[in-house]
Amino acid sequence: MEPTTEVLDPLRHHGDVEVGDGLLDLAVNVYAGPRPPWLEAALLAGLDAASAYPSVSAAEAAIARHHRREPEQVLATAGAAEAFSLLARSRPWRRPVVVHPQFTEPHAALRQAGHQVHEVVLGHPFRLDPALVPQDSDLVVLGNPTNPTGVLHPAAAVRSLLRPGRTVVVDEAFMDSVPNEPETLAGEALPGLVVIRSLTKHWSIPGIRAGYLVGEPSTVAALRALQVPWSVSSPAVAAMLVCSTDEAREESRRRALQIACWRADLEAGLRSLGVEVLASTTSFVLARVGVGVHPALREAGVAVRRADTFPGLGPEWVRIAVRPPEVTARLVSALGDVLAPV
Repeated sequence: MEPTTEVLDPLRHHGDVEVGDGLLDLAVNVYAGPRPPWLEAALLAGLDAASAYPSVSAAEAAIARHHRREPEQVLATAGAAEAFSLLARSRPWRRPVVVHPQFTEPHAALRQAGHQVHEVVLGHPFRLDPALVPQDSDLVVLGNPTNPTGVLHPAAAVRSLLRPGRTVVVDEAFMDSVPNEPETLAGEALPGLVVIRSLTKHWSIPGIRAGYLVGEPSTVAALRALQVPWSVSSPAVAAMLVCSTDEAREESRRRALQIACWRADLEAGLRSLGVEVLASTTSFVLARVGVGVHPALREAGVAVRRADTFPGLGPEWVRIAVRPPEVTARLVSALGDVLAPV
């Protein structure tokens, strides 16, 4: 359970590496509840179907109906990570911009594809200021709600980034954990807009690698041409189908409301210790606990996500996943002991 002090590549450091044997996991942003029986059944059926090569057509049609789009505007992907890689390799971007602090995988994918990335780093409280984005940028990537800050940017502010000759990529991996998804752009067919979604967090299936993007038909077709054949597995296809139903929509909203209650409990517990908590809208919170607290919590048996690997944040910040009250109580107790004066 020794803390890892050296990170070889901050952009490729993710919450899963924070978790270890015997540690209480508040580092990984996956819904902390059982999967619905209908999802379990679909995953098993997808495994049964694995004797044949998978086809994404039915899944993309279901996703299109879910967002009131056309099937040619949807590309099923092996999680959001594949979508970021495809976009990075799709064009010789002249001036790609990543708005930080945010999930670092889009930045890493652009770098891996040979691009020089321009960082727009937002200051506290990390709300989007469209004026900070260079006018000549031809690609802008941002999260909404943003990982790790939990900030939900107004859809109008995101739309204002659109202009001829520019692609705006919005990572909505955590939008389904926001009740009623008020600022989503997934249903809007706007020139230059690409929205990426993930099923892994809200449905507790990170190992299945299920995600998709929606955008203009020409963009989707160009990205599909770069995709490795059969990259989306049969279980992932099954998950996409069943998570696009009306029953799934209701369960998604129930989970989002439950997360909001759990988050309120977490925020209250942190503030009772005098910890600064950034107002969040999703399944994690960003907290300024102080330098040295992250490794001290690990020593106490609790894993939270270090935040100093996100551009714009320092070692005094950690990201804490929302969990049920009994888990939150264990975190608050351990953190109280760490913060108590000697």
